[in-house]
Amino acid sequence: MTTMINVEKIPNDLRERKRRLTLDLIAKTGLELFVENGYEATTLDAIAAASGISRRTFFYYLKSKEDVLLAHESGNIPRLLRPTFLKQSPKQSPIDAARRTFLALASMYETKESIMADRILRSIETLRLRKEALHVQLEEVLAEAMYELWPDPARRPALRLTAMMAMGTLRFAKDNWRQEDAAHPLTHYIDEAFDLLDHQSKR
Repeated sequence: MTTMINVEKIPNDLRERKRRLTLDLIAKTGLELFVENGYEATTLDAIAAASGISRRTFFYYLKSKEDVLLAHESGNIPRLLRPTFLKQSPKQSPIDAARRTFLALASMYETKESIMADRILRSIETLRLRKEALHVQLEEVLAEAMYELWPDPARRPALRLTAMMAMGTLRFAKDNWRQEDAAHPLTHYIDEAFDLLDHQSKR
């Protein structure tokens, strides 16, 4: 049997792989400099130079020092949240689908880089605001994914509320995980938080 190869897709795949590798390099280098020299003392030029790229190339991939941290704190979550959610069965409840999605993605929050970036983001007020904005963006991504899985327009208000509750529950789980110095895997805290939410909804 002859296998057909999409020749147009190959260059695109290579370009995307190169883009991801360069972005990962910049983010990794920037975080190392933040830890070594401090966030405020580290310049964009220093990150670009240490990454072996020009300042202009830096801005092609990222727009600010804050984006370096956000690239670690959320990792591939913004890119993978929607496709991971859409693999869920629509026969379950939206909140259960969100729970299973977060469990599948939990390990991305548990990397050493993600933990270090999170600490820096929470240490400076302006960075905390960017972190909050990211949560809102992820909430919107989750809501849109819910609209795709349950396309009835009449369900949209309830789905929007569910997305807000689900993201809030994830944040609650991450806070408990951090406060207990990761005594258990993040999945443990996610299950615990969603169990608590389910218990409260039945009272």
